[in-house]
Amino acid sequence: MLKVEDIHTYYGDSYVVQGVSLQVRSRTAVALLGRNGMGKTTLIRSIVGFTRPRRGRVLFEERDITALRSHEIVRLGIGLVPQGRRIFPSLTVLEHLGVASPRSGSRGAAAWTPERVLDLYPRLRERSAHHGNMLSGGEQQMLAIARALTGDPRLLLMDEPSEGLAPLLVRELGVSIGRLKAEGLSILLVEQNLPLALDIADEVYVLSKGRVVYHGTPAALSADAAVKERYLGV
Repeated sequence: MLKVEDIHTYYGDSYVVQGVSLQVRSRTAVALLGRNGMGKTTLIRSIVGFTRPRRGRVLFEERDITALRSHEIVRLGIGLVPQGRRIFPSLTVLEHLGVASPRSGSRGAAAWTPERVLDLYPRLRERSAHHGNMLSGGEQQMLAIARALTGDPRLLLMDEPSEGLAPLLVRELGVSIGRLKAEGLSILLVEQNLPLALDIADEVYVLSKGRVVYHGTPAALSADAAVKERYLGV
């Protein structure tokens, strides 16, 4: 599904992602973990075309997308749930979903239409006429996911979706992501909440100072106290 091959990404002279390789297989969830400032969000930005890597390749379904622009990457089937949600305060819930929807006739039979997305998030249906700045933090996070889904992705990039959410909402978020995985979506999840990430993921990568320092199963990481303490602060 997704292959990142030896990616090197800079901000000016700052060398942030230093030769990262990883893979997300079809219909699986991969968690990308690490302390703040270790390059996780920059890697997501490199995949989706916001910050182009200087070296390395990003392949999506065997196609090299490294040099494509962000809107072209999204149209190929990659959805982004950005860190901080990035909800438009002046747009209603329905307007958010309408803006993100592909053109008529470009959807498959099992597409993530706005109607199907609202079935997944009934609270958003109740709030469909409310503007972004009238939603709670949890509702904004639902909307950020819903907006990404209406682009009809096959791969979902999720950058810190639990950030700022109360524990009850984090649990609801985990259930929601689990449902998306069961629907067949592939997911690359950047997350600080270790229990949430380990519960969802099939594989785990840990990033430190722009490099992959660990790759394994959630069970193996859960049992590795040394890695958790050194790289995750647990």
